[in-house]
Formats: sequence, structure tokens, C-alpha cells
Amino acid sequence: MQDLKPVDIVKALDRFIIGQHKAKRSVAIALRNRWRRRQVADDLRDEITPKNVILIGPTGVGKTEIARRISTLADSPFYKVEASKFTEVGYVGRDVESMVRDLLELTITQLKIREQESVQLKAMQLAEERMLDILLPKPSAPRGFGLPTAPTEAPAENSDNATREKLRRMLRDGKLDDRVVDVDVAERSAPMVEIFSNAGMEEMGINFKDMLGGLLPKSTKKRKMKVIEAMEVLAQEEAQSLVDMDKVVKKAIEKVEQAGIIFLDEIDKIVGSDGRQGPDVSREGVQRDLLPIVEGSTVNTKYGPVKTDHILFIGAGAFHAIKPADMIPELQGRFPIRVELESLGRAEFVRILKEPQNALLLQYQAMLATEGIELVFADEAVETIAAIAEEVNTRTENIGARRLHTMMECLLEDILFDAPDLPADKMMIDRAYVETRLAAIKDDEDLSRYIL
Repeated sequence: MQDLKPVDIVKALDRFIIGQHKAKRSVAIALRNRWRRRQVADDLRDEITPKNVILIGPTGVGKTEIARRISTLADSPFYKVEASKFTEVGYVGRDVESMVRDLLELTITQLKIREQESVQLKAMQLAEERMLDILLPKPSAPRGFGLPTAPTEAPAENSDNATREKLRRMLRDGKLDDRVVDVDVAERSAPMVEIFSNAGMEEMGINFKDMLGGLLPKSTKKRKMKVIEAMEVLAQEEAQSLVDMDKVVKKAIEKVEQAGIIFLDEIDKIVGSDGRQGPDVSREGVQRDLLPIVEGSTVNTKYGPVKTDHILFIGAGAFHAIKPADMIPELQGRFPIRVELESLGRAEFVRILKEPQNALLLQYQAMLATEGIELVFADEAVETIAAIAEEVNTRTENIGARRLHTMMECLLEDILFDAPDLPADKMMIDRAYVETRLAAIKDDEDLSRYIL
């Protein structure tokens, strides 16, 4: 993170996201400020709170993608949640604290996987010893009825060691991969416990299941499998036993507290409008429940308390019917940075199709290359696709760049279906082909609503 300057963050985002320079600058500054806070003296560090961001713009302009990419750049714990899934305490549904618990669960899982990868070499060595024990079982009872071993038995022991080393060489050379062995595998099926309760009670359900899992003995079952498959299973078991979960949990909690990012999508959906009743009755309550989490509080989890004071919250919404000023004043104050994202037009669509590292055209070309087909798009064909996408967005609902996905699927439907049997090894998509496939749908507004 030290080397990740704001200008570098923006450049990295440019490889995947077209336009939206203001939004990229804002999140880059917010991300860099987190590193700056950790370099400040201890007495002032805790006083510096993250400057949360609200991204305002229609669907399909890159709000979620910006947040997801910056979390990957900074290797920060990241969790995306729709604010509309929460309900006010007292209503049936999820409580707002559950997003912090979910973020911690994801972080623990990721760190556990990394720790297992770091001990993989040691795990493979232990798995190898266990496999040799299966292939060459040790004597189950001492020889001679417990009497001192006769000196003449020493060669037998040496013979066992020689056989074990021979098996080890064969195992490493892959000569035993297809041999079938019996392996004791731990059963992972936990008792099925379902907790139906009001909001805020999910944690009780989780702890209840953990308690039952600890009381019941761990069972194993014998499975027949090839040596190469058994080695993977044994190595995975050994890797899990080598990981210090207390250390993982402690590190995960620290990482969530200091570098966590929670992306609150559809935050405008919890803002009521015109004082309406009915479905809006709990919306202001959800805002008030969100307030202490965003301001900074302590959330109890089954792994211990987690402070949310320095978690970065990024809100996003279309705000087409309401505006950020319609949120309760306390919540507005916790999102001081507001960035409006621009709607996408023809020029942006052309760039989205061609320029990003994961460009849509590249994706389809890579997929059809697996069938031995070289897919080529003429420049005028790309221009036509972008123009039709802009027109359909204007006449129907504006879903931004997501319109390109529906159009590309409709455009290439026949090729994707017939690809395994096509004799040609090169397919050219020109303007005429695009107009033939899409013009009729584009001109029929009712049809375009259903198909595009």
C-alpha cells in the first residue's frame, strides 16, 4: 500500500473502468488516506476517521466495479451488500450488524486459505508419511509375546525401512497414483440447525450450531480412492491442522478494523420519499440502525468484538427519485464525499467494448478461440453496436454498460450455438451483420424491451 499512490490507483482502475475520473480520484484519495492514518502518531491516529463516499449515478456506470477493484488493489477485506435487504429492528429480516459479521467471516476464510497455502509443503510431507503408513502398515502387536527382540530381527526392521523408502520413491515418481487405497476421511456434515427468529438473532443461531458441533464427536468414514486423490485429501487435512486459527482470527479482526471496506449498494432505497406509508415505514429506521455502525461502534461476533470506527463505507445509489439530502441529517454527515458519475454514451460504449483489460470483445474472442474460431470485429461494427446500445438506453430504461451484455449475447447467439460444428476458422463481424441481427429488434420498441 505504501507504493500505491493516488495516481497509480487511478491508472490501475483505468485498465478496467472507462471514464468516471472524478469517482476514481475520490476513492483513490480515500484509500491513500487509510495508509496515511496508519503512519500518524498513536495519539492522533484514532482521532482520524475515514471519509466515507457516496457514488451517485444510474445503474451500469461502474459504481460497484470501482469499489471492488480498489479493494483488490489494496488487498483489503471487502463486502458488498444491498442496503435494501436490511430491516429496522423489530421487523423480520437481517439486522445491519450482520454485514460486519459477514465481512469478518469472509476475511477469516481468505486468511485461512493463505495460511494453508503457506504450509502446503509441510502438509505434503506429513500426507506422504500417512500414505506410506497406509501402503505399508506397521505391525499391530509386538513380536515374541513381549519378550526382548532377538538380535536376528534387526534385518527385518531394516528390510521394512528399505521397503518404505522404495515405496516413497515410487510414490514421488507417480508410479502408485492409480493404486486404490482405503482412507479414513473426516465427515464434514454438521447437524442441521435452523433458527427462525427476529432480526439480530443470527449470531445466536451460529453459536448454537458451533456448540452442538463441539459436543458431538468427530466421525470418520472409510473411502476407497486412488492414491493421487487420497494424497490431496490427506494434504488438505494436514494443512488445516497446521494452521493456527487463533492467529488467523486475531489477524482477520485487525485487518477488518483497520482496512475493511463495506460497499452499501442501493442506499437510496432506504430513503423514504414524500412521507409515504406502507413499504416505506421501516426505511428511516434502517438509516438510524446504520448510523452507529457507520459512525463507529462495537459489533459482537462469535470470534469476538469488532470495532467499526475505521471501516470505510462506500454507499452507492441511483438517487433518481430522491437526493442524498433526503437522508437523515446524522447519516448525511457520515458520508462527507459525494461523487456523481456520468451517464455512458456511444463514445464510452466503444471504449468499453475494446479498451479495458477484460473488454467484452476480448471475452467473446477468447471463448470462441477454445472452439478454434478466430472472431474478428470490424471497427464500424463496434461503432454500430455502441450506437444501438445508446439508442435503446435512451428509448427504454437506461441500464448503462449492462446493455452491451444483452446486445452481445443477442448478436452472437447463432455463432455461440453453432460454434462446435462451424467449418470456418475465422468469423468477421461487420456492420451489415450487426444491423441484420439487431436492427429489427432495435426498431420495435416493445420487442427491444423484452430482448435487449
